[in-house]
Amino acid sequence: MALSSVTKTSWKLQDVVAHSSKVSSLVLGKSSSRLLATGGEDCRVNIWAVNKPNCIMSLTGHTSPVVCVQFSSSEEQVVAGSESGSLRVWDLEAAKILRTLMGHKANICSLDFHPFGEYLASGSVDTNIKLWDVRRKGCVFRYKGHTQAVRCLAFSPDGKWLASASDDATIKLWDLTAGKMITEFTEHTSAVTVVQFHPNEYLLSSGSADRTVKLWDLEKFKMVGSSEGERGPVRCVLFNPDGSCLYSGSEDTLQVYGWEPDRCFDVVHVGWGKVADFAVCNSQMIGVSCSQMNVSLYIVDLNRVKKSGSLIQGLSQDDKPLAVPTSKGATLRRNYERPTTSCSRQKMKQNSDTDRRSPEGERHSPSSEDEHDDKESSAEITNPDDYKEIFQPRNAILRTPPKRSETFPAPVEDECFPVKPCAAAEITPVHDKAPNISSTPILRVEPTVVASAPSHPISVVTASLALPSRRIVTTSKPKSSPTVIPSTRNEPVGLNVGDFLTPARSGKTSVTADEEALAQIRKGHETMCVMLTSRYKNLDTVRAVWAAGDIKTSLDSAVTMNDLSIVVDILNIVNLKPSLWKLDTCTTILPQIEELLQSKYESYVQTGYLSLKLILKRFWPLISDTLTAPPSVGVDITREERHQKCKACYKQLKNLSNVVKNRADQVGRHGSMFKELQLLMAPLD
Repeated sequence: MALSSVTKTSWKLQDVVAHSSKVSSLVLGKSSSRLLATGGEDCRVNIWAVNKPNCIMSLTGHTSPVVCVQFSSSEEQVVAGSESGSLRVWDLEAAKILRTLMGHKANICSLDFHPFGEYLASGSVDTNIKLWDVRRKGCVFRYKGHTQAVRCLAFSPDGKWLASASDDATIKLWDLTAGKMITEFTEHTSAVTVVQFHPNEYLLSSGSADRTVKLWDLEKFKMVGSSEGERGPVRCVLFNPDGSCLYSGSEDTLQVYGWEPDRCFDVVHVGWGKVADFAVCNSQMIGVSCSQMNVSLYIVDLNRVKKSGSLIQGLSQDDKPLAVPTSKGATLRRNYERPTTSCSRQKMKQNSDTDRRSPEGERHSPSSEDEHDDKESSAEITNPDDYKEIFQPRNAILRTPPKRSETFPAPVEDECFPVKPCAAAEITPVHDKAPNISSTPILRVEPTVVASAPSHPISVVTASLALPSRRIVTTSKPKSSPTVIPSTRNEPVGLNVGDFLTPARSGKTSVTADEEALAQIRKGHETMCVMLTSRYKNLDTVRAVWAAGDIKTSLDSAVTMNDLSIVVDILNIVNLKPSLWKLDTCTTILPQIEELLQSKYESYVQTGYLSLKLILKRFWPLISDTLTAPPSVGVDITREERHQKCKACYKQLKNLSNVVKNRADQVGRHGSMFKELQLLMAPLD
């Protein structure tokens, strides 16, 4: 079978059950893009290596839910803020608590480390912003001006300014040297959720719940760009490392913007839900989101995303502080000298008498209460091997994970297209039998590169497993490649057995050839293990909810995992007992059935077919009668709720009827299934 291996632009990398209770905060390390910190309602902070199934270390000490986490720029420290307003800083290389900082009176909403690692800024629901000296355990400044919660903080690349975004729809820019506000931007019409400095130039980007992304000139302090195309509230913004474009993340969508003039280069549907954070490494974007106890990681291949190709011309103009376009990182950072930092001790002393100096900022030795807090905190290493590899420095300069990490292999697209007419293997006959409860296929992650096929028929090389040193060459007439993967098959998808077998040399098998064959077989094994482990954990989560007797909630949790294999496994159970189906269940499952019926996996199509057939037979009379009944006299809340559910089901069934019609002309078993569904859905017309 010769198929073109078109890889996906975006895909889910992994799912992990991150905490024993709901996950409340997430952050990716921006230096390596390979570290993830999660905070939960279990009062723990867990550290993960991206694409590894197990937690590296678990940090304890907080006594209330952890609602905000942040890595330092070197990824050697992590800070976590709690609902009670306390902060704890851990040294990850030493695996111990470094500081406990108290002072806020409400939830911590935002955190950021100074780019040179000695200071830390925190924002809270109490509307205050505090600048902390991590070394001396003191609050240096308190910045007041916002009237609502401070949702995001960001230091400028040179460490001289601090930008703050708030629910009061304003962005404030603070001068750390003078200890006062420089300017305020008020063009947003709703809460500002995120701010980000350009890596090279005097530009600031912001995203808001008003569904816009705006850019601000930090020399003239005016807006120079604004987007209006977001599908929902903006949750993340990030400049490309070379500063050529801006990425914006909203629910299930990534958008790529340019400015001066304003334009949108690309829109990518990712499916990551309410994305919490993303980072860029090796032309790949890693996005992370959470649902209940689960954390999901997604990859976007930026090589397949339009972003104007290179540095956008016109960024460095007269209204910018840089006269000539410069390379990445060659602006303020290159000229920065640590002794003259705006956060130096001398500068702080000059402003110690201002009203921005907090009462907690008095220099003092750690109290016995603080020492007790530190003793109660701990860093439990749960994965020593990964911990040593990542956090134990090998020398004074290099530490892992390296900045140049390997890219994550992209899976092939869901639909398979023939390269050119070629000989194709026949589909294994599908027997008419009840679906297997666990029949979810998983594709190899590594794409198979296929060269262009000649216009004439080609020979298909197959091999017998019983005779590994022998090849059988057959020639057949061109056939169109099947687009559906049968549920019963005797060979793995995407693999050619002949690729693993090498011709014998002088009657003896080469050791090198054996090693190459073993290496080929092992490809993707670790990724497959991660996928299966993640799937097991997801099913275990659904089972735990199911055990509580709430079928609807368990189905909702399965749907929010964005993994059709989990939905298929659950539906195969529910279909065995039709009495479990309720009208509420239909509203949740019908959108999933639409995806199942269009899947390339026959097992998915069968499950979708059976589920839709059950729904039509059991609920169509109720839906029809409810929608055609005359309006009732008086107020009947129960009837109104039922009417709304029936209306939603009818709308989803109409969408499904179009899918069924388009596929009813297929031949064979699939055509018969879709024709049967078309007859059952005839009353919809």
